[in-house]
Amino acid sequence: MIGYVTLGTSDLARAAKFYDAIAAEMGAKRFMEFDGFIAWSGGGPGIALTKPYDGKAASVGNGVMVALAAKDKAQVDRIYNVAMSMGATDEGKPGPRGETFYAAYFRDPDGNKLNAFVMG
Repeated sequence: MIGYVTLGTSDLARAAKFYDAIAAEMGAKRFMEFDGFIAWSGGGPGIALTKPYDGKAASVGNGVMVALAAKDKAQVDRIYNVAMSMGATDEGKPGPRGETFYAAYFRDPDGNKLNAFVMG
């Protein structure tokens, strides 16, 4: 149902390095790139970054989060570690959340909230 999610950034070059590293860990790559816009996908739904169309500074949506589906718990851990090494801020270290959900939460350098998760 979801084709891709777009997040705003005020520094596309910095954000691109962050998402290139996350995408590489997840086996994804850039599939679309224009001036002020980049999108990544691994074959399914993707994630895109753009400078806001109205020319104003990007801002974070309160309560908005993008969830990245990992293949296993080890990949959740690796995605979190890659994110931290690329300037993310911690919003919840990797670990179980309930009996069947394992996740890690972080914010990208622009403050957008993401998580990496696996069910089971």
